[in-house]
Amino acid sequence: MDLETLLSICLGLGLAAACGFRVFVPLLAVSLAAHTGHLEIGDSFHWLAGTPALVTLAIATVLEIGGYYIPWLDNLLDSVAGPAAVVAGVITTASVVTGLDPMLKWTLAVIAGGGVAGSIQAVTTGLRGASTLSTAGLGNFLVATLEWVAATAFALLALVLPIVAFLLLVAMAFFVARRLLRAPATPAAT
Repeated sequence: MDLETLLSICLGLGLAAACGFRVFVPLLAVSLAAHTGHLEIGDSFHWLAGTPALVTLAIATVLEIGGYYIPWLDNLLDSVAGPAAVVAGVITTASVVTGLDPMLKWTLAVIAGGGVAGSIQAVTTGLRGASTLSTAGLGNFLVATLEWVAATAFALLALVLPIVAFLLLVAMAFFVARRLLRAPATPAAT
């Protein structure tokens, strides 16, 4: 595997991670970067570089970010965002991975890209649920802000420094796994 392929895989997985925080932010970043010629995407994804996709994704991004600041809508959006994040993770990964056999590329996109996006979305949904329960939804404003900032930062980091984004993703996975393994077991009800 050459360096360009490795970088494209790191880029794809970094963008997929951003999809776990917000579905449309990384898609908009890919669309904007491809539209301006700063990112080469796969032939079957040139639609992402077009003006209609760019405008549509910009509107969707604003609506998604804004929707998470509406108290009852944020939890409703989480129920739709789970599957949508997986699909977005697959699309972003497949659109930027180059130098691989198509079967391997799509396998990587579905398993790794969709898996990363879905895992992060599951964690953020859990955080929002805990925030809703513990603060009666008042803390969800902070969770929503952290999510879109993380999505934007991860997408930009993946586009500029894909290996760093990948290493950050690995560190996050290690941290979450470690926390889950250290979580005290709940006593069984008798």
